[in-house]
Amino acid sequence: MEQSDAAQAFATLGHPDRLAVYRLLMRFAPRGARPTEIAAALGFKPNTLSHHLADLTSAGMLRVERRGRSLHYSIALDRAEGLIGYLALDVGRGRPDLMPGLSAPLMPEVRPPSDAPRHVLFLCTANSARSLFAEALLRDLGQGRFVAHSAGTRPGPGPNPMAIEVLRRNEHDVSGLASKSILGFQAPGAPRMDFVFTVCDTAAAEDCPPWPGQPITGHWGLPDPVSAPGTEAERALAFAQTYAALRRRIAAFVALPLDRLDRLAVQSRVDAISKD
Repeated sequence: MEQSDAAQAFATLGHPDRLAVYRLLMRFAPRGARPTEIAAALGFKPNTLSHHLADLTSAGMLRVERRGRSLHYSIALDRAEGLIGYLALDVGRGRPDLMPGLSAPLMPEVRPPSDAPRHVLFLCTANSARSLFAEALLRDLGQGRFVAHSAGTRPGPGPNPMAIEVLRRNEHDVSGLASKSILGFQAPGAPRMDFVFTVCDTAAAEDCPPWPGQPITGHWGLPDPVSAPGTEAERALAFAQTYAALRRRIAAFVALPLDRLDRLAVQSRVDAISKD
């Protein structure tokens, strides 16, 4: 990246609200988000957000795509890579000895192949339906290769009864399922995660601290069946459809040859699964 381009990028990101938009969209990368979703997550007024999105797009930091009647904004990943490379290779002269705190997260150690099960955490807001579906599915479909966990950023009082009914109908053991807080997985002594997936848009927008060990992350957002309108039968159908969508994604995930793929390849496959 040229110095003039880097200066423009830094100037654009220098505004705290524009930086907040950029950080939020980074958590959705490589997918994008609609302005209404961004405004709701950050609490910005539509006209204010519009100015920030225009500035970020003009600076080449974001890409915008029209899908039907909606605009979707996403991170310009090549520009982000260039900016990081400018800091590490130009400003930092490519010397890891000068920036040990930066080079370690950028180049995390690849774990060697192991028979030890990988720990996977599924996050949503209330931890009452989607993340519990995912926990039960990975536990059973993974056949001992994974340790499945789930948690909520703002956990509810317990699993949704309709979610429990769907799991029982599909012959999953529900005796150990409960709504849990994300804080328990960020405390000292918590299991070290290999993968962290968000299964609802709100959880993806939460400003969570970095996870120890730099786990691979993915956003597998699905509509919340708990909020589905209609009759009881229509709501039950929404739960069944959400379960089916997660089953397809988790079946694809457990089929990945994780021991034969490098980190970038695994991340690419995880991102591709979200498009199902």
